[in-house]
Amino acid sequence: MEQIYTFGSYLKNKFGCKVYKVGINISGFTCPNIDGTVAKGGCTFCENDSFSASTGQTQELKGFHLNLKSKTNPNLDKQLQQLEFQFNAISKRQRQEYGAKKFLVYFQSFTNTYAPFETLKALYEKALSFPDVVGLSIGTRSDSITQETLEYLAELNLTKEIWIEFGIQSVYDETLEKINRGHSSANVKEWILKAKAKGLNVCGHLIFGLPDESQEMMLETSKQAYEWGIDSVKYHPLYVVKKTALANDFTKGTFAPITEDIYLDVLIKSIIMKPQSVSVQRVTAGINDGSLLAPDWCRDKNSQIKKINMALKPFGLKY
Repeated sequence: MEQIYTFGSYLKNKFGCKVYKVGINISGFTCPNIDGTVAKGGCTFCENDSFSASTGQTQELKGFHLNLKSKTNPNLDKQLQQLEFQFNAISKRQRQEYGAKKFLVYFQSFTNTYAPFETLKALYEKALSFPDVVGLSIGTRSDSITQETLEYLAELNLTKEIWIEFGIQSVYDETLEKINRGHSSANVKEWILKAKAKGLNVCGHLIFGLPDESQEMMLETSKQAYEWGIDSVKYHPLYVVKKTALANDFTKGTFAPITEDIYLDVLIKSIIMKPQSVSVQRVTAGINDGSLLAPDWCRDKNSQIKKINMALKPFGLKY
């Protein structure tokens, strides 16, 4: 059986040891489709209050939000403290439990280039100063990054491992409108190509099971994302959590979640068509708590991975 090329394998090959991503949540970051810049309420599947630091111990800065036009940041010192606290707590656990040797600081929650350049520069450089940090992975949106930030990241990438994670979700604008995304597919393509032209590493997030999408549409999204030159991919099934617009549609019966069989079929076909050079960071997602409304199969990740490997086996592959 051939092992699918994973992001962990990529990092271990490059650095010669276990490299773990340290997920960070910094207060004050938001999204332009939450704060009203391009839309209000956020993506229909996103429970905006659910984002919290992985340690659960970081004090939120209530009522404080940054955007690209913010002139000042009175809470930068507190944000830097949050960053250090979270990194120390999470990396310590990863060392003890998983034998991690080096780290990528992953700016994970919300849109992590959606702030004044000087704030971003301070946070990124602070993160790179921590022990055994080899680089950054920055989760963002294509409508929330500037050329200045892109060029700065390209400079950092000369000596560090710098990744940008873009939410592609779908290449169909009608789908992006239905989920209140607030930008077009052309905008995502534009900024992925710009990032690649600067020599940056790009991870694309794809969601299968978006409203009214056929399997052919989901596979076309995968196909185009690969053609844009992404270096890594995360595959997600769309699941429904409480306190979201999607939850309202589900309750009213106007949205039906993707079945496990269809998800497996689309996922396997997407993996098979994937260029071998594209690493895989995630093959599924879900949550096992009271906030999940549907589908129920998204509760058990171990069961999902087992079924994914069963579906891959006829193709001589394993995850």
